[in-house]
Amino acid sequence: MISIRKRLEQSLAGGLVQQPVYAVYDWFVQNRPIDWQELFDQGLGQVGHASLITAFYPHAEKVETLTEDEKGPRRDVRWITENGELHEWYRGEWRQEYLVKSPKDYAIIAKALEDTRFTFSDAAFDKAEASIGESGITFGQLGDLIHEVRTPLQAIQIDFAGLERFSLDLSDETPQLMDLIEQMNEQWLEKFRMVRESGAHMIKLWENMSIVTMGPEIFRRFLVPLYRKFLKILEGTGKGIHVHFDGKLRPIASDIAGLPFAGIDSLTGLPEGDLSAAEARALWPDKFFWLHPNLGWYQLPTAELKAAIRRTALDADNRFCMMISEEVPPDWHRSVPA
Repeated sequence: MISIRKRLEQSLAGGLVQQPVYAVYDWFVQNRPIDWQELFDQGLGQVGHASLITAFYPHAEKVETLTEDEKGPRRDVRWITENGELHEWYRGEWRQEYLVKSPKDYAIIAKALEDTRFTFSDAAFDKAEASIGESGITFGQLGDLIHEVRTPLQAIQIDFAGLERFSLDLSDETPQLMDLIEQMNEQWLEKFRMVRESGAHMIKLWENMSIVTMGPEIFRRFLVPLYRKFLKILEGTGKGIHVHFDGKLRPIASDIAGLPFAGIDSLTGLPEGDLSAAEARALWPDKFFWLHPNLGWYQLPTAELKAAIRRTALDADNRFCMMISEEVPPDWHRSVPA
C-alpha cells in the first residue's frame, strides 16, 4: 500500500488524488492528550514543523515566571532592555495581556530586536523528517518562537499589540510602529536568504490571515510587496511558500492568485472562511490546498459528515490534503475516523 508520504508527494506534484490524505498538525499531537496512536493506526497522517532559523538577541533578556492561582496556571513574560521593559502574560495557551500598551513600546521592541543574530540549521528539520518517516511530511519555518514565524505586520498585530492597539497606531502611521515594521522586514529578508540552501522544500508562513482584520488596502501596501521579495529570493531553489491563511479571503482572492505561493494552509470554507473548495479551486487552479473542514461539520451525523467531506474532496479536485489544523474535534473518537 502506498504510504501517506508518497500520497502527499504525488498530490503536491499535481498528480491525481485517488486516496486523499487526512493529517494532523504535530502541535496537536504534542498538546492534546487523546489516543493519537488509535487514529494513526486507522490512517491519519501527520504534518510536522521544524525551525530552520534560531535567533539570538544581544540587547534583550526574556524572563518567564510560572505561577498558579485559583484560576489555574499563569505564565508571565518580561522583555528587559536598556531602553525599558515590557510585560505580557498568558492563561494556559491564551494571551491575556499584550506587550504594547502605548506607541513608545514599539521602540522598546525595536531595541530588543536590534542586532539580532540569526543562525541557520537543518538539524531540526532532518530530525522531524526522520521521526515522521512515511507517515507524513515536514514544513520548514523561519523561527522558533511564535512571533518569529509570522511576517512582521502579522506578528505585531497578533503577538505584540493586539488588533485594537495595532489598528489605531497603523491608521495614525505612528512613527515607532512604522520603524519597527521596516526593521523587522529587513530581518525577514535576511532569514529567507539564509534558507535558500535548506533541505526543506516547503516553507510555512504562519500568517493566520483573515482579511477582515486589516482590509485589502493594508494587505496590498504592506504584505504583497514583502511576499514578492520572499518569492524572488527563493527563485530557482525548488522551494515553495505555503501560507497559513485560515479566515476570510474573498476580497483579496485576485491578489492571492497573482502571488505564486505553492499552497494555502488551513483553507477553511463557510462560515469560518468565505470560499468553498470549488470556488477556491476556480480562483487558484495551481495552488495546493491544505483544507481545514469546518469544526461544525464534525458535529453532523456521520452520514452527513461523510457527504460533506466527499463533496469537498471532489470540489478540490487535486493538489489537496484534509487537515486537523485549527483544533481537535471534541467528539474525535467518532468523527475523525468517519
